Amino acid sequence: MLALIAAVALAAAAPAAPKAEKPHAYTINDQVTMRRVLDWEPSPDGTKVAYTLRTTDLDANRGRTDLWVVNADGTGNRQLTTHPDGDTDPQWSADGKVLWFLSTRSGSSQVHKLSVEGGEAVQVTKLPLDVNAYELSRDGAWLAVGLDVFPDCTELECTTKRLDELKKKKSSGQLYDSLFVRHWDTWGDGRRTHLFVMPATGGDKATDVMKKMNADCPTKPFGGGEDFTWAPDGKSLVFSARDVGREEAWSTDFDLFQTAADGKSAPKKLTTANKAWDAAPVFSPDGKWLAYTAHSRPGYESDKMSLLVREWASGREKNLSTDGKWDHSAGSIAWSPDSKTIGVVAEDTGQSGLFLADVATAQFKTVYLKGSMGHARPLGQTGAWVASLDSLKRPVDLFVIADEGKTVKELTQVNAEALQLIKLGDYEQFSFAGAGGDKVYGYVVKPVDFDAKKKYPLAFLIHGGPQGSFGDHFHYRWNPQAYAGHGYVAVMIDFHGSTGYGQAFTDAIRQDWGGKPLEDLQKGLAAALEKYPFIDKGRMCALGASYGGFMVNWIAGNWNDQFKCLVNHDGNLDERFAYYDTEELWFPEWDHGGLPWEKPEGYTKHNPVEHVAKWKLPMLVVHGGKDYRVVDTQGIGTFNVLQRRGIPSKFLYFPDENHWVLKPANSILWHETVLAWLDQWTKK
Repeated sequence: MLALIAAVALAAAAPAAPKAEKPHAYTINDQVTMRRVLDWEPSPDGTKVAYTLRTTDLDANRGRTDLWVVNADGTGNRQLTTHPDGDTDPQWSADGKVLWFLSTRSGSSQVHKLSVEGGEAVQVTKLPLDVNAYELSRDGAWLAVGLDVFPDCTELECTTKRLDELKKKKSSGQLYDSLFVRHWDTWGDGRRTHLFVMPATGGDKATDVMKKMNADCPTKPFGGGEDFTWAPDGKSLVFSARDVGREEAWSTDFDLFQTAADGKSAPKKLTTANKAWDAAPVFSPDGKWLAYTAHSRPGYESDKMSLLVREWASGREKNLSTDGKWDHSAGSIAWSPDSKTIGVVAEDTGQSGLFLADVATAQFKTVYLKGSMGHARPLGQTGAWVASLDSLKRPVDLFVIADEGKTVKELTQVNAEALQLIKLGDYEQFSFAGAGGDKVYGYVVKPVDFDAKKKYPLAFLIHGGPQGSFGDHFHYRWNPQAYAGHGYVAVMIDFHGSTGYGQAFTDAIRQDWGGKPLEDLQKGLAAALEKYPFIDKGRMCALGASYGGFMVNWIAGNWNDQFKCLVNHDGNLDERFAYYDTEELWFPEWDHGGLPWEKPEGYTKHNPVEHVAKWKLPMLVVHGGKDYRVVDTQGIGTFNVLQRRGIPSKFLYFPDENHWVLKPANSILWHETVLAWLDQWTKK
C-alpha cells in the first residue's frame, strides 16, 4: 500500500473538494469526482514538473482539464491555466521557460504556449484540422503534429474541402471496400492520422511526412505522442505505424519508419525483419541509440513487449530483454540523462513499478515496485525519477523516486482534503495453488468500518482482457472500493492469462478461456472463503466486464451453485459469432487458435451459448451502444436468453457509451444499478 510519504502542506495541493459534514464511506460520487493527474513532464533542469489535472463537473456531466506546475521538492504547486476548455499534454521548451500544450480554447484542438511565469497563452498552430498529438524538435525549431486527413490528399485544403462536401450530401450511405468498417467506437470515413511538420513559429501550413500512407500515426484507437519521436538532428522523425494494406484488421505488424522532416522522400521502414508489433521509439540524449519495444509473435497483441536498442549510426540492434533474461513486458520507457540506462515501467505480481535496464550489460534492476506506476521520467540530471503512483487505497499522485528507490517523496496531493473525509477499505494480497498447481495471486478489499466478528456479502470481481490484471491499482471504473464502501468484501483473482506473472502464465489462456481461468477462480474463491471467515458464502455475487463478462456467462452455465447473482458488462454470449461482428480480428484468431471456419473447435470449446440450458442465476446485463469490440447484440442476446427462460434479469443499456462507461452521470447510474442488484440478491 502506498503511504503518504513526506507530508506536503495542504496549501500546496490542488483546491479542495467541498467538505462533507463528517467522514463517510467511499461512494461512486467520490470516485467520479476524484481529481486525476494525467499527462506530465519534468522541466529540463529538473526543478519543476508540469502536469494536467482533470476535475469533474457533475452539473455539466463532463470533465475539464487544466495545466499545473509543482516544484521538484513538492512546494509551489500552482494552477497555470483556467480556461473552461481543455488544456492538456504539457511539453517544456529547451530553456524551461515556456510550456507548450494542446488546447481546445480556439474552437478546435491546437498547439498553444504559455510562459511558466504567467501571462496569456499564445496560439501557435492555426490549422484547419484538430491536432491530436504533437512534439517539438530538440532544437525547438520544428513542430510535428498529428492530423486526421484523407491519405490521397496532398494538401490540408483537400481534406477540409472533402469534409465540407460530405456534410452537404443528402444521402447517408457509406460504401466500404476494406476493413476496418468501424473501430472501437467510431465508423470509418476514409481518413487517416498522419504526421505533419511545420515551423515552431506556427501558422496554418504544414507538410505531410506520411504522404499516401494508408496507415495511422498516432495509432488508433489509443495511440499518442509515444508513437513518434524526432531524430536528434531534427531532420527526420521515427514513428510506429501499421502499413499492411487489406490485412489491417487481422495484422499486428506495426513497424518503425523513418521519414524526412521536409516530406520530400517516402518513409523508410526500419524494422523489416520483425512481422510483429514494434512501438514506442525514443532516442537517447546523446543521439547514439534508438530504444523501442517489440513483440516477437505476429498476431498476438498480448505478447511480451521486449526492450530493444538500435545503434543509430550502424543499425546494429540488441534485445535487452532477451539478453538479460528479463521476463517482464515493457510498458513506458525513458532514457536516463547519461544515455547509459533506460527506465522501464512494468508489471510484476500484482504491482507495477520502475526497472532500470543497463544498455551495456542488458542487466535489469528493480528500483521501485509498490502499488501501480503509470509512467516514469528522469528528473533532470539529479539521478532521480518522477513517477505517477497509485494503489487500491490511493488515487494517482506524482512522486520523486531517488537513491535507487530508497527515497520516495510525494510531489502532489491532489485529493488530500477529499481523502481526509472518505473512509476506504483495507486490503491485502493472498496466494493459493491454482490450475496445474501454479501459484496464483488475488486481492481482498475489506468493507469500510470492518468488524472481524461480522459476516459480509461478497463482490467477486473478474477482470477483462483477458490478458489483464486486477492489481494494486486505483481504478476509475472498476474500483473495488465502490463495493467496500457499500458494505461488501471485494475479491479479485489474477487467473491464468493475467499479466505480470511471466509470459508463460499470460500465454496459458490461449485456446483455454473457460478452462484454467475458471479453475483458478473456483480455487481462488475457495481459498478466500477459508482464509477470510468474515465472507458470507451464502451471499456472494460475481461481476465482470469484457472477458469478465464472457466469464460471467460461462459461470452461468458451468459454475452456478455458488453465487446468488451475476453482473455481465459487455460480455460475449456466442464466441463463434463474436468473431464475425467484432473489428480487431487478430485477437480472436490468436486466442481461439485460428479462423472459425478452419478451426471451429477453438470457438465452440468454451462457448457460453452452448450452455444456456443450464442457466438459472439472476443476472444484470449492461451494454454500450457504441461498443464495436463486443457489440451490443451480444448483451441483447444474453438478455433474450434470461427473459425467455424466466430467469430474473435486467438490462441496462447506454446508447452513448463504448466498451467503457465514461460519462460521469452514466458512471453513477451504472454503479447505483449494479449495487442495487447486488443488494437485492444478497440481503439477509
